Amino acid sequence: MPLHIVKLCVGIDDVEELAAWQKRRSAQRRAAGEKHGVVHRTRMMPKRVEELLDGGSLYWVIKGVVRVRQGLKAVEQGTLDDGTSCAVLALDRQLVRTMPKPMRPFQGWRYLAAGDAPADIGEAGGDIARMPAAMVEELRSLGLL
Repeated sequence: MPLHIVKLCVGIDDVEELAAWQKRRSAQRRAAGEKHGVVHRTRMMPKRVEELLDGGSLYWVIKGVVRVRQGLKAVEQGTLDDGTSCAVLALDRQLVRTMPKPMRPFQGWRYLAAGDAPADIGEAGGDIARMPAAMVEELRSLGLL
């Protein structure tokens, strides 16, 4: 069973903004000759890398709600701009929308067991995938999803 990571997506208001930001950064990384296009750097290196790379994803919390995930391709040691060591999480380019799942604020990242991860919207029903995010959130808050 895969293990996942959940992380706050600070400064991003919706999935579309995250996609646009990652697209810009990926183009910059490719132009600089770096080997991974979409990455996220975080200070703490996960200790359970093998489990994460066995089908795990990074679940993004946007505005207090898990809304989207990206598959984990690699976890490597790296350095931040100030020279401190960090973990570099290489991610799939595809953003997979998930059923909204509220999550309280936390620092850093957390492991997320497969059984606790929200379902992909595509798995939950075809019409939901075509609804605006605000509508899905409202239906979820009313207990209708």
